[in-house]
Amino acid sequence: MHVLHLITTTRSFFEQQISVLEDRGVDCTVIGVPGEYTADSPRTPTDYLRFYPQVLSHVRTGDYDLVHGHYGLVAPFALAQPTRPVVMSLWGTDLMSDMGWLETISRYGARFADAAIVPSPAMSRELDVDHLEIPFGIDTDLFRPIPRRDARERVGWDADERIALFPYDPDRDEKDYPRAERIADLADAELDVRTIEGVPYEEMPYYMNASDLLLVTSKREAGPMAVKEAAACNVPVVSTDVGFVRETVGEVDNCVVSDDDRELAAGLESVLAGSRRSNGREAIDGLSLESMGDRLIECYRTVLEQRGRDTTELSPEQTEEREGTYHGI
Repeated sequence: MHVLHLITTTRSFFEQQISVLEDRGVDCTVIGVPGEYTADSPRTPTDYLRFYPQVLSHVRTGDYDLVHGHYGLVAPFALAQPTRPVVMSLWGTDLMSDMGWLETISRYGARFADAAIVPSPAMSRELDVDHLEIPFGIDTDLFRPIPRRDARERVGWDADERIALFPYDPDRDEKDYPRAERIADLADAELDVRTIEGVPYEEMPYYMNASDLLLVTSKREAGPMAVKEAAACNVPVVSTDVGFVRETVGEVDNCVVSDDDRELAAGLESVLAGSRRSNGREAIDGLSLESMGDRLIECYRTVLEQRGRDTTELSPEQTEEREGTYHGI
């Protein structure tokens, strides 16, 4: 199977998807929107105009079985190519955007694609067309409990500091870093809210384990994946009630989920007064990377069968009963 993947920008969970698909024999070609993206300097309409000829050129010259678009902004380009079936994955800030035009494009893409995928129940509740719910997988071998002292020595943090990790770019408005600072100031504790940038993904478990807790103050989320990753490390989470946070850590020891600033500040105090560890690894429903890959391939096979394509050579070596949750509206 040969799949053309369209992206606006890469993410660690997307790279994991590509890796597990390729491990199963899927030939993946990835093309992204031209230009550089930052929170302060998004791509221009001209960048997107340059993207469409690239998509058409790849479809015309490549032996692709289907096109898989990732994120709502690429939906028009995936659907505008006339010859290949389309799978559309929405990531969260597209479908749940406060920019009406982006939400509209994302819903349009999901409605007219051959198959739509969302990664969480929170997004599933927002999407009123038939779709699959396939959570992003967690690498529980990578994200694992590590003694805090060892982790801090690795990342160069002082052993005696009290640190709340804010795992996002503080300039991203929807992550609401100013609220994180306000909550830390409300707490009756000496606490440093620390952000990190440019850290290799493989090093993130060390930063998670070096922290006393993960602090999330997002206004909206499809996930966030950082909460499941922290839970897999047995790192406490204090978070606003967004995405799948309550489902993931609402009943986990030393974790607090609330939309009230004082309750969140009290949660910081409680975590710092205790063991500063959770039992999240026992409680998370993290889908394995392998299972995620199998579900994606089964989605591809279903789309191709619906288009009348022969999929006898496309199934994974170990065919399993379809596990994705289907939401028919």
